[in-house]
Amino acid sequence: MRLNDLDERIVHALAEDARRSYADIGAVIGLSAPAVKRRVDRLRAEGAITGFTVRVDPAALGWETEGFIEIYCSRNTSPEAIRRGLAHYPEIASASTVTGEADAIVQVFAADMRHFEQVLERIAGEPYVERTKSVLVLSPLLRRYSAGAPEQARSAGPG
Repeated sequence: MRLNDLDERIVHALAEDARRSYADIGAVIGLSAPAVKRRVDRLRAEGAITGFTVRVDPAALGWETEGFIEIYCSRNTSPEAIRRGLAHYPEIASASTVTGEADAIVQVFAADMRHFEQVLERIAGEPYVERTKSVLVLSPLLRRYSAGAPEQARSAGPG
């Protein structure tokens, strides 16, 4: 499903603040509150919007250390096997298969360096993992939480 311009603008507004009212969104994009609600309901029914959530600063929950772990798997390890193996780690914020030498990369939040090391050791011990490579985040420079392509990227087009 490809979103039209109005639907995409609604999604971006909700991604910025999921508590934003339909009336407020409608005022910005030029629709009535009921029209925005109908579109949001349709987007939810079609699966374009999968839910609403809250963003919490990991440090507020005691997760002071952030890092990324590249995972190199044994041959014939499927993405689903990797997903299943990593799903039980509460410290993993995201996991993706990637191009290049590594098979997957995971973003990890931990309480401190020792906790990060323990998570790294547990992941390295998974039966499908041959080796890992990790980096620690010193300072996050830019984080975007909105859904879809940024406004400039959409309007500029390819090239």
